[in-house]
Amino acid sequence: MARVLIVEDEMPILIGLKDNLEMEGYEVATATDGEQAMALMKRFKPDLVVLDIMLPRKDGFEVLREIREEKLDVGVIILSAKKAETDKVYGLDIGADDYVTKPFSVMEFMARVKAVLRRRGVPSPVKRYSFGDVVVDFENYEAYKGGQKVELSPREFKILRLFVENRGRVISRNEILNKVWGYESFPTTRTVDNYVVKIRRAIEDDPAKPKWIVSVRSVGYKFTG
Repeated sequence: MARVLIVEDEMPILIGLKDNLEMEGYEVATATDGEQAMALMKRFKPDLVVLDIMLPRKDGFEVLREIREEKLDVGVIILSAKKAETDKVYGLDIGADDYVTKPFSVMEFMARVKAVLRRRGVPSPVKRYSFGDVVVDFENYEAYKGGQKVELSPREFKILRLFVENRGRVISRNEILNKVWGYESFPTTRTVDNYVVKIRRAIEDDPAKPKWIVSVRSVGYKFTG
């Protein structure tokens, strides 16, 4: 699951971008000033930073210079009201992967996000996946088993997407907590178990003897679909 850090102090823009990115399956963190952004870089470890320029405490150009000076392996899209060619050239010269001016089309912005991540070798979120008699449409939040629709909550879809994108790999409960609930939330590992029980009831033939989501003792789970 690709991680995107949005650094933007205009709340309507920040919330809109966050909602659209999460709907596409990205894991999103947000910051509203440059200093907060640099602190999150080390904790959240994003694959992509969407970076406004006119920020309080530390502007976006300074944040970008720090990112490149510290050789952090992350893509950067500048998002700015500054439309002058000199600003665009400067941003690209100091290490931005792309430069988007406000106002902008959400559709175009999402295409640019995918393009930057693709160039960096980060896989796109899975939109549709089938295994056994189960079909999951992550884009429309719909799931079917044996042709019958089954009910999953948005968080259950997010957990299932994480399993699908890491099929065959053991995922610890702590990793699930971090990637689904976020680093600032504090649920327990038992919360993960409760959600997995609900998902198994929806997709397994026999939830007591699961075939697709297998428990790995003292660690977590492995998806075999």
